[in-house]
Amino acid sequence: MRLSVLDLDFDTLPEQLDQPEGYDGAVVLLRLDGLPCGQAVVWYDQYDPDIPLARQLAQAANSSFWERWVAREMGVPAAEPIPHRQPSVAIAICTRERPDDLKRCLDGLLAMSIQPPIVVVDNAPRTDATRDVVAQYPSVRYVVEPRPGLDYARNTAFDQAEGEIIAFIDDDAVPDADWISCLLRNFDDPLVMAATGLTMALELESEAQVAFQKLGGFGRGFKRVTYDAVVIDPFDSWKAGAGVNFAVRRSAADIVGRFDLALGAGTTAQAGDETDFFRRLLAAGYKIVYDPQAMNWHRHRRSMEELERQIYGYECGSFAILTKALLFERNPRALARIVRWWRYQIPALLRSARKTGGGHLPFRIPVVQTRGACAGPGGYLRARQKARQA
Repeated sequence: MRLSVLDLDFDTLPEQLDQPEGYDGAVVLLRLDGLPCGQAVVWYDQYDPDIPLARQLAQAANSSFWERWVAREMGVPAAEPIPHRQPSVAIAICTRERPDDLKRCLDGLLAMSIQPPIVVVDNAPRTDATRDVVAQYPSVRYVVEPRPGLDYARNTAFDQAEGEIIAFIDDDAVPDADWISCLLRNFDDPLVMAATGLTMALELESEAQVAFQKLGGFGRGFKRVTYDAVVIDPFDSWKAGAGVNFAVRRSAADIVGRFDLALGAGTTAQAGDETDFFRRLLAAGYKIVYDPQAMNWHRHRRSMEELERQIYGYECGSFAILTKALLFERNPRALARIVRWWRYQIPALLRSARKTGGGHLPFRIPVVQTRGACAGPGGYLRARQKARQA
């Protein structure tokens, strides 16, 4: 299955949708007055060019689009923050040996409506490919972090990037034109320590990319939400946003500590670094704002092998965080979370074992998740010991 990815304003739609050969349909980001407010999935075998496109998109649109459309028709203005001042900001890209993705990301950043300084942190490079890409952009600063691990790179960004706010974007993501300005507008409240945004699929060219999007992708919805420890359990901090798209106050590192070097990509814990950082912010009484207008586009992993590793890594990272909270923070609630996870996972494993055939994936998700969860505690302990020896 292949799907087109389209970005359309509902008020200025084309007369018809193009139907490129080899594609089964399209995932359409819907905007109203230029602002992202919902999405629709259109299947080409059901698309009728004789019916107005607006009608077909409206029928396929999700509830977020309709809520915003009804509010606009009733004259209810969108609840958008109006900042009194814009804090200084720097953008950090932590990367390793993905020059093509990095170039696309930098091109997008330099096309934004405002131009803050950009720092590229090259994490344990094996070649000069990243350096060569950055050399094409005189305004972009290049920094090497020789120790492998995403959080070594992120902590280096705290040291090297100048600004009250540090905005992080993955090298395989591309920002929307107003990405950084929409993130920054959420920091008027001094209790807001981080802001996150909506991430849409940049392409859906492979079965693995479509499958990841069906599983939820990086989507967190189209409504702006302010999270604190009252709204969500800090252990559910992943709901507040993803590491592909977030900004954080520099002072947050002084308050709750830096990113944990025993978590994240490049460690035996696999993932969980920004989730743990968000968890600590919420547990300390601070807020995180999810603002869907701070949007970027992510190139999902293209192969099933990469998707399987990604699902495995997320669960490994999740249990690494629980291990950290239980053993090193003496938080008994972590044990309750572990018990609750297994309470739901064991039935999922049994249901998966009873199913015949592999479905649309060449692996069983509950099995992969369980393998990751079992590897998480040991992965964290090994990564923690390695980080202490570094």
